[in-house]
Amino acid sequence: MVEQFGNMKLDWEKLQSEREMVLSSWETGKDVVLEEAVSFHRSLPAEKNFSHRLLQARQQGVTLAQPRAGVADLNSHIELLQYLEDEGGADLLPTTIDSYTRQNRYEEAEKGLEESRREGRSLLNGFPAVNHGVANCRRVVESVSVPVQVRHGTPDARLLAEITLAAGFTAFEGGGISYNIPYAKRVPLEKSIRDWQYVDRLVGYYEEQGVTINREPFGPLTGTLVAPCISHSVAVIEAILAAKQGVKNITLGYGQCGNLNQDIAALQTLPILAQEYLKAEGLDDVIITTVFHQWMGGFPDDEARAFGVISLGGVTAALGKATKVIVKTPHEALGIPTSEANAQGIKATKQVIRMLQDQVYPNNAQLAEEQEVILEETRHILNRTLELGDGDIAVGTVRAFKAGVIDIPFAPSVCNAGRTMPARDNDGAIRFLSWGNLPFSREIQEFHRSKLAERGRIERRTPSFQMVIDDIYAIGKGMLVGRPR
Repeated sequence: MVEQFGNMKLDWEKLQSEREMVLSSWETGKDVVLEEAVSFHRSLPAEKNFSHRLLQARQQGVTLAQPRAGVADLNSHIELLQYLEDEGGADLLPTTIDSYTRQNRYEEAEKGLEESRREGRSLLNGFPAVNHGVANCRRVVESVSVPVQVRHGTPDARLLAEITLAAGFTAFEGGGISYNIPYAKRVPLEKSIRDWQYVDRLVGYYEEQGVTINREPFGPLTGTLVAPCISHSVAVIEAILAAKQGVKNITLGYGQCGNLNQDIAALQTLPILAQEYLKAEGLDDVIITTVFHQWMGGFPDDEARAFGVISLGGVTAALGKATKVIVKTPHEALGIPTSEANAQGIKATKQVIRMLQDQVYPNNAQLAEEQEVILEETRHILNRTLELGDGDIAVGTVRAFKAGVIDIPFAPSVCNAGRTMPARDNDGAIRFLSWGNLPFSREIQEFHRSKLAERGRIERRTPSFQMVIDDIYAIGKGMLVGRPR
């Protein structure tokens, strides 16, 4: 009998045969014992639980700082996290997973881990948690005094989730759309959504045992000129899919675009939309927090200029009242950053956040316009997606991507239509040069057309693909808008 695909809660008992298959796919899976894992989670102090810390921050009105970080060797990884906590002052910590593990290539990850040990330096771009197994991953959790999250980029994260959650990690990033369409080329969307329903049902099981695990869909998507309506639509869909499986604590993300009004409007509207559509699905017992990702595109190679980009991200996170901010480093243009550079990025960001903590971004006409546009555009996309699925958001999502109703710029997936083309307007906000099949009203279409035409008049050129290219490289060259020379 073929399993029905859709947004229904997976039966925990029926899921056990699949769990056995997943856990037997690599030798460390045998060490997952849910009863013992639940007991360990219950033993953790509240300050080491990610959900607790986020809720506390939201109530206090503060923005927490979290870096990205991960190396292959266990002891080196622990030393890195301890350094970022002690020297950088990180409020939350990551364990960034290596690329082999993200593709479920555990044998190659094992070889990379062994070679890293022999060389005395990490030859992997992250921590191979599956290969390390439950006991070693638990050492990571026990070695620091702040909550730790798994960050990765995996279309099929079932085994990774089993091992790291059993180890005591209290937050797990990703989703069936956000960790497929921007990351993979030929993974069917139905498969990645279903594999992530497994992950979320596992989190739901922990929740049923009194253990809250934070879930965070990946907000920036491709990280390249992604308009708020696109990332918001994906975030809301992934929140609904997760909540349906029993997830109760969800952090929704947004990647910095650069225009202050647009970015703050995006941060302000994201929880509004999430709560609106969760409530419509009867899922109104979910705690929503937000995460702001500092600039995900090209960085200046000069450290001083890079700190300028980082500081603008800190300003936006603070004034937009994000619950947390994912911090970049002054070495972004140079490759994997040193621990010192990573700590510097955290300290620079926290300095800005502390100075702005008591300040409020004033309401203004441009902010109100951005809020209205983001709300209308996102509702058009989500409502059409629900229509395509006859009310089922999972089915509707697959059909929406096929129809181009949801279309992520520059995504490699064959499931993505690739017909949208973003560019900045004269103020640096992201607009659509081409909106493909996005279900926009005529008024919204004219809004985008007029905004880019205004830039074209000022720059004395016709809006075209050259604007897109110029905008992609602009920040690395010290600008926001890619002006012609």
